Amino acid sequence: MILDKQAQSEIASYVGRLLREAFGKGPQSIFVSINRPFVVLYLRNFLSPTEKILLEQNQIHSIQTTRDLLMKSLIPEIKAYLLLLAGMDIREFYYDWGLHNQSGVMVGIEACEELEQTFLESEYAGKEELQYEMNTISQQVQKRPDELYSFLINERTLLVFRIGILISIEKELIRIGHEESLRLAKRNLEKSHLHNNGHFQEFLNAKVIDLFVDWDFHLDKSVIVLILNPGQ
Repeated sequence: MILDKQAQSEIASYVGRLLREAFGKGPQSIFVSINRPFVVLYLRNFLSPTEKILLEQNQIHSIQTTRDLLMKSLIPEIKAYLLLLAGMDIREFYYDWGLHNQSGVMVGIEACEELEQTFLESEYAGKEELQYEMNTISQQVQKRPDELYSFLINERTLLVFRIGILISIEKELIRIGHEESLRLAKRNLEKSHLHNNGHFQEFLNAKVIDLFVDWDFHLDKSVIVLILNPGQ
């Protein structure tokens, strides 16, 4: 089920207003893609004047830490709005930023008893090759996931889900309160491997114009989002 354009527009407007109030500047545009049980919000041209100065000084850690703190208060409001407007009971929520592209993404997942079946029903060109490559990258960085699935929301939005990826030392860092430091470190490490992979375009017959990754450490899950330009 894909929600109508008016609902997508209302979600984009609401989230844009929330971000503008929290950050002092909202994104220039938000593209909302809904294919239940998933909702993806892709943000373009989202960087405040202060963040721009920090980025020029290579203070990426400061920007990410501040945004993480603000998102903790915004996520419950976004979930509540999606429930009210679209009837989507969001149980999992992920987000990430592409600061050098001034972009960002948010991913919500509804409670769904047949989620694995939903993944299996998603067919697209290059699926098997892409999932093999994602497993290989995960193994290079940490460990091969216990499970890996992917879902093509639309021709421009591809989700990859990994379950069971944390190694023992990471679990211990989370237990003793270093979750935020672990998140920042994993973002840098994983994205360096993902961004430098030249095979995705071959498999998908599409150029990857943006790429994001986030984790729910307590569920031992990760979501990777590929924003595509088909036919490129």
